[in-house]
Amino acid sequence: MKQRIVAIIQARMTSERLPGKVLMPLGQTTVLESMFERIRRSKYVEEIVVATTTNQTDDVIIECCQRNKVKYSRGSEFDVLTRVLDAAKEHQVDLICELFADSPLIDPIIIDQAITAHLAGDYDCTSTIDQVHYSEDTFPVGVPVHIFPTEVLQKVSDLTTDPIDRVHVSYFIPCNPKLFKLQMLTAAPQVSGAHIRLTLDTRADYEIISKVYEALYPSNPEFLTKDMVKYVRENPEVLLINKTTKQKKKEEG
Repeated sequence: MKQRIVAIIQARMTSERLPGKVLMPLGQTTVLESMFERIRRSKYVEEIVVATTTNQTDDVIIECCQRNKVKYSRGSEFDVLTRVLDAAKEHQVDLICELFADSPLIDPIIIDQAITAHLAGDYDCTSTIDQVHYSEDTFPVGVPVHIFPTEVLQKVSDLTTDPIDRVHVSYFIPCNPKLFKLQMLTAAPQVSGAHIRLTLDTRADYEIISKVYEALYPSNPEFLTKDMVKYVRENPEVLLINKTTKQKKKEEG
């Protein structure tokens, strides 16, 4: 039976290090709208749902969704696991493609590779990053994809009340390999580069993302990770912009 595959984006305006980042300008659009544009090029994602909070500050995210004809769901700011799970149930999702609003340069090809790999085997979760051992990652930081059934997320919700697990939706899954069958994708050479940081968490991150976007989008609006990797390899000075930015640890929220 065909599964309903939906991309669920976690988004809120109250980021600690860069408040309002999800609606910051990016070219002629915004960070979140760039994600919409790129995810819609996926062959397998049937719909996009933004899982935001009930906070009044996130009303602008709802307005953005409405302008772009994107579905949304609202829930707790801190129990993100329940927020995403409720969004999946509300929109009758079979297979969740978990995405993050700090990934404006998300790659539809990588999304489809993760979905294809997941459907090819009997897996509980397929990921492009290892949320436990980051040293094993091969893709650039900023194109993360996690694929898992809604029923697996329900199992996670039933098994843990740890605040860290409730904030980081699928983190419990790779932490418990005896409970779940996991699959981690390895990046092909043309899209590899764990030292390349293209996630949006600080002002320096925004500067490098904007620079990459402005360099590639005008001539190739559908640019992919391979194009970004090629660009920074040819212009290594770009990577100095956010070289000192540290990735937040899970316990930091």
